[in-house]
Amino acid sequence: MVERRPFLNILTHLVLIAGVLIVAFPVYVAFIASTHEPSAFVRGVLPLTPGDNLLESYGQMLNAGWQVGGTPPVWLMLGNSLIMALTIAIGKISISILSAFAIVYFRFPFRMLAFWIIFITLMLPVEVRIIPTYAVVANLGMLNSYAGLTLPLIASATATFLFRQFFMTVPEELMEASRVDGAGPMKFFKDILLPVSITNIAALFVIMFIYGWVQYLWPLLVTTDEDFYTIVLGIKRLMASSDRVPAWNLIMATVTLAMLPPVLVVLFMQKLFVKGLTETEK
Repeated sequence: MVERRPFLNILTHLVLIAGVLIVAFPVYVAFIASTHEPSAFVRGVLPLTPGDNLLESYGQMLNAGWQVGGTPPVWLMLGNSLIMALTIAIGKISISILSAFAIVYFRFPFRMLAFWIIFITLMLPVEVRIIPTYAVVANLGMLNSYAGLTLPLIASATATFLFRQFFMTVPEELMEASRVDGAGPMKFFKDILLPVSITNIAALFVIMFIYGWVQYLWPLLVTTDEDFYTIVLGIKRLMASSDRVPAWNLIMATVTLAMLPPVLVVLFMQKLFVKGLTETEK
């Protein structure tokens, strides 16, 4: 029997609406700011209705960038960030799922030692090992390249751990049945494990894509060529030059454009993402 409590329903909806407003209002303000002239910020009162400079602000940043701020066109930075985020997400998932498959389904010496060594690297994020990692990348001549942007960030102990835990819940009868049918390890992996791992892969893809999209410190170190600037690095350069030449409308236009790809990824993969995080029975 479901107990009806109108007051609790109303309270729940009010809390949800308040949460949406708190999250969405700064985004709305950023969009409104991108449609006004820079002088609107000097007056100290920001309008809450769109201005007349929407096409001008977005057109300038997309096509030409802002030379005073030292930023290339936004479409180039968006493309670099997209390549970086996709490479990191796909690379992390590919390496992690194969690593977990080997650890769970193969018996070899020091198997668990290898897993715990991978797991311990969770305590060594990029910021901790950034100097030796930079030295290796520089010695290999990968500065100002997509390989230098992505390869040092492509391994993931977290994803390996999550895939391992999931594979341990897969019934052994499936493996035995595939073995009876004459399927080898890779056929079992391709035809059985991958299909049942789709929701987990989707959830990890969303998380890893956003992780790659918001990277700042590593691109700051390995890129000095404007052709390889990411969108987050471009926003930081715009912010640094805003004290000399205020152009907050251009900054907010860039920020608004930078939000679109992650939002679209979350929207298109929302069902699989939620299912991958909440599904317990496989």
